[in-house]
Amino acid sequence: MMNKSFFTLLFLTITTTISAQYNNKDGNRIGLTGGVSQSTLFTSNFTSKPGIGFNGGLSVRGNYYNNWSMIFGMQFFINKFSLETTTTSSLKKDTEYSLSGAQVRLLLSYNVVKDHVSLDFGPVLQVNGKMTVQDVDNKNVIKGTLLQADQILDVTKINGNFYLGLSAGSKKVRGVIFYQYGVNNILNNLNKDTTLKVLNGNKDFKGNIGTVSAQILFNL
Repeated sequence: MMNKSFFTLLFLTITTTISAQYNNKDGNRIGLTGGVSQSTLFTSNFTSKPGIGFNGGLSVRGNYYNNWSMIFGMQFFINKFSLETTTTSSLKKDTEYSLSGAQVRLLLSYNVVKDHVSLDFGPVLQVNGKMTVQDVDNKNVIKGTLLQADQILDVTKINGNFYLGLSAGSKKVRGVIFYQYGVNNILNNLNKDTTLKVLNGNKDFKGNIGTVSAQILFNL
């Protein structure tokens, strides 16, 4: 199911960017990006620590009005963070969670210095699968709960983020730094299982993911 979603998003992005580039070669730039990210799960349910992940994709920037441009693009990502847990042998351990998926974004961009520095912001649609942990950590018990590490993997699959970023460099190569915050409760899917809520101390699951990323952008 997730593979079909990925390929659908990839096809739509590629066809849109190629069409835009063909119709207005001077006004649009296709860019390829890649970089690293640091993600944190903001939640009162668990004790979370940030982790290092990766992301990359492609986008097209088009002139909009005066000093404003628009950016449409897609990227694949692997976000990681860890939760404090206790192993089956009663040892404390930070269990690492990994969340992978694809994002489609439509951003407004203000050109602070034309072709060199821009401030970008706007909404991001995220499609992801379940979280994963290493098999050896599946039965670790999450601190402050009776939940095992592998019982909270089935998070919300479609999420919305807000993007705020800054890019600087030349027409061909730019450095990009941006922050994304998940505006919806990515743990809400867990609230559908009453058994999990009992193991969580009869508390609702609530969490939002924040990610700061640094990328290199190559314009074609």
